Amino acid sequence: MQPGILSPDHTRVFGELAGATVRVALSRTVSARYKNDGCPPSSWLFLARCDLPSAKNLFPDPRIGIIPFSDIMAAERTGSQDSMIEMDAQNKMTEKPAAYDPNSDFEAATIVPDPSERGTTSGKDSPAVNDEAVQDPNIVDFDGPEDMDNPMNWPMKKRWQNIAVISVLTIITPLGSSMFAPGIPRILAEFEESSSTVATFILSVYILGFAFGPLLVAPLSEIYGRSVMYNTGNVFFFIFTICTALSNGIPMMMAFRFLMGVAGSVPITLGSGSISDMMPVEFRGRAMAVWAIGPLLGPCIGPVAGGYLIRAAGWRWVYWLIAIVTGLIAVFTFFTLRESYAPVILERRAARLRKETGNPLLRSKLADNTTTPAEKLKTALVRPMYFLFRVPIVTLLSLYVAVTYGILYLLFTTFSLVFGQNTLGSSYGFGEGEVGLVFIPSAIGMALGIAIFGAMSDKLVTQKISSGEKHKPEIRLTPFLTIPAGVTLPIGLFLYGWTTHYGVHWIVPMIGVVIFCFGLMGIMMACQNYLLDVYPQNAASVTAALAVLRSLAGALLPLGAIDMYIALGLGWGNSLLGFISLGLIPIPLLFFLFGERIRGVKKVPTATEA
Repeated sequence: MQPGILSPDHTRVFGELAGATVRVALSRTVSARYKNDGCPPSSWLFLARCDLPSAKNLFPDPRIGIIPFSDIMAAERTGSQDSMIEMDAQNKMTEKPAAYDPNSDFEAATIVPDPSERGTTSGKDSPAVNDEAVQDPNIVDFDGPEDMDNPMNWPMKKRWQNIAVISVLTIITPLGSSMFAPGIPRILAEFEESSSTVATFILSVYILGFAFGPLLVAPLSEIYGRSVMYNTGNVFFFIFTICTALSNGIPMMMAFRFLMGVAGSVPITLGSGSISDMMPVEFRGRAMAVWAIGPLLGPCIGPVAGGYLIRAAGWRWVYWLIAIVTGLIAVFTFFTLRESYAPVILERRAARLRKETGNPLLRSKLADNTTTPAEKLKTALVRPMYFLFRVPIVTLLSLYVAVTYGILYLLFTTFSLVFGQNTLGSSYGFGEGEVGLVFIPSAIGMALGIAIFGAMSDKLVTQKISSGEKHKPEIRLTPFLTIPAGVTLPIGLFLYGWTTHYGVHWIVPMIGVVIFCFGLMGIMMACQNYLLDVYPQNAASVTAALAVLRSLAGALLPLGAIDMYIALGLGWGNSLLGFISLGLIPIPLLFFLFGERIRGVKKVPTATEA
C-alpha cells in the first residue's frame, strides 16, 4: 500500500502507527471549499492527536489535510468549530489539492460526522467516538454512527435478515419437543411400556434440556460471541437428532432427547440477546414478537404435521425429518449469520490491530482487563444464577413466566389423553392425526398475542420517546398490557377445564386454549422485553435465567398432570391452575410501580462477587 493512500481496512490503524489516536472527519466547510476547487468530497480532512510532522509523514498525499485534535477541542470550547476548521484548513493546507483522478486508488475511509450532526444519522443509537478513546490512544472503539462493524449501525434490512435466520432456528429446535407427541401410544407399545409417568417424561425430558443448556450457552456466548454458539449448537442438534431416530429403547431415546434439548436451547437462549444487540428500544418489541414465534409456535405446529407423519411412516421419521431440515438450515446459517455481540466484535478488532500494528497495548473499550480468563469464565457461568436468585426483578418475573409456561406444557402433554385415548374421562376419541390438530388453537392464540402485544408495547415506547421523555423500562409492564394478559390466562383455563369435564363440543375448549395462549404471549413478552431493557449488556445471562426456571417448570409440572386430573377431574384441576395464575397478576404491577427503585438495589456481579 502506498504511503498516504488509505483503504477501509486501514482507516482505523494509522493513528496507532504514529503512537497516537487519529480520527477521520469530513468537514462540511472544507468539503465545500474543495468542491469549489473542482475536487469532489474524496478529499479528506484528518484530525490527528499527534505532532504534525509525524502525521504529515504518515500522510504525504496532497489530498489529505491534517488538523491537530488540540485545535478542534479548543474550537469546541469556544463554540466556533466550523469557522475554525475552515480557517485552520486554509492555514494548514498550503498545497492546493491534486486534481481528482477517478482511477486513483485512493479509497473511501470511515467518516465520523461533525459533532453537530451526531444523532441525526441512521446510527443514532450507536456510541459516538468515546472520550476515553480520544484520551487513550490504545483504546479500540467503534468509530461513531457510521461504523458498520457496530450492529446498531447496520442497515435495517441486514438486522432483520439476522433476526429472520435466528427466528427460523427457534422454530426448528422446539419442534423436537412435541412433534412426536401424537405417537406416544405407538412408542409405548413398541417398547412394551405402560407407565403414564414415562409417557409424560418422554416429552418433558426435552424441555429439561432447555433448562440446563442456557447455563452453558449464555456465558460462553458472552466470551466467544453469538454466531459461534449458533453454529456449534446446530451441529450438535443435528447429531443428537439422528441418534434419537436410531434409538433402540426408551432410555436411549430419553438420553438423546435430553441432549437435543441442550443443543436446541442455543437459539432460544441467545435470540433475545441478539435482538438487544441490534435493535434500539423503540423497535425491540416488534423484533421480539417475530423471534418469539419460534419457541412458542414451534411446539404448537409440530404435532399437526407429526400426527399424520407418524401415521404414514412411523415415529422415527419425525426425527429424520427434523435432522434433514436442521442440516440444511445449519449450512445456510453458517454463511449468512453475522456476529452481533459488541464486546466480541471490538475484541476481534483489537486483536487484528495488535497483529497489524505490532502494538500489544491496543485493547477493546469494552474489554475487562482487570480479571484473568478463568475469572471471566467463572463470572459468566455464575451470572445467570446470580440474576435468578439474587435479583428480585429477575426472580419474580421469571417465576411468573415459568408458571404460565409450565401450564402450557402441562396442556400439551395431556392433549392426546384428553382428546384421544379417553384416559381422563373425556369422550372425544380423536385419532393420531386429529389429535395433532388440537394444537392449532394454541398457535392461533399465540399469533394473536404476538401481533397485538408486540405492536402495542413498541407503540407505547415510541410515544414516550417522541414526546421527549426519557425511556423507562417500566413502560413495558404497564397495566394497560399486563392486566388484560393476566386476566385472560385463568379465563382460558376455566373455560377449557369445565367444557372438557362435561364433554362439550371440542370447539368450545379449543376457544379456551386460544384465550389462554393469547394471555400467555402478553405476559411473556412484557416480562422479557422489560428485562432486556433493564439489562441490555447482560441480555444473554438474563435470558438464560429466565429460560432455566421456565424450562424446569415446563419439564416438571406435566409429570403431575395425570395424577392431578385423576384426583380433581378436568374441571377442578384446570381451575386450580387458573387460581394460581390469578394470584400472580400483581407481580408485573409491583415492578411497574416500584421497579425503578428496586432495580437499583442489585447490580451485575463482578468476578469477585461471583
